[in-house]
Parts: sequence; C-alpha cells; structure tokens
Amino acid sequence: MTDNTENVDVVGMWVTADGRIRQELLPNGRYDEARGTRRSAYTGSYTVTGAHIEYVDDTGFTATGDVRDGVLYHEHLVLHREEA
Repeated sequence: MTDNTENVDVVGMWVTADGRIRQELLPNGRYDEARGTRRSAYTGSYTVTGAHIEYVDDTGFTATGDVRDGVLYHEHLVLHREEA
C-alpha cells in the first residue's frame, strides 16, 4: 500500500501565544528552539510525514508534533506560524 499523503509545509518560525517559545523549522530538516531569553535552548533534526512531525534533539531526546488547521501542536505546546 502506498501513502499518497502530501507533507505539510512546516518550514518557518513557530511561536507560542506569549512569544516565550520560538521554534524555527529550517528547510534542511533541522530545528532551533529558543526559550525566553535562552537562544538555541534546543536544537536537533525533524522529519515530516503528512501533518506529523518527529523531532530528535541533538542530545537524543525525542518528541512529536502535529499540524492541524495551521496550528502546530508540539507535545504540550501550541504554536502559531509567525508571519514574515
């Protein structure tokens, strides 16, 4: 069986409503997450399958996320795409 699900475009900056957490998903499959004033608090790689994101932090920690209706639900976080 072939999966014909097209991957959602996730590249760009995603931000929590309060702006405290900023997650940049880069086109090369890497991410850089800032927390408060701490830049690059978490960095690692990600893969997208459909609307599902699998994250692997550079330390080996893993997490997941899903994009629904233009909103990124990443574990307990809710992030919105930052407009350029």
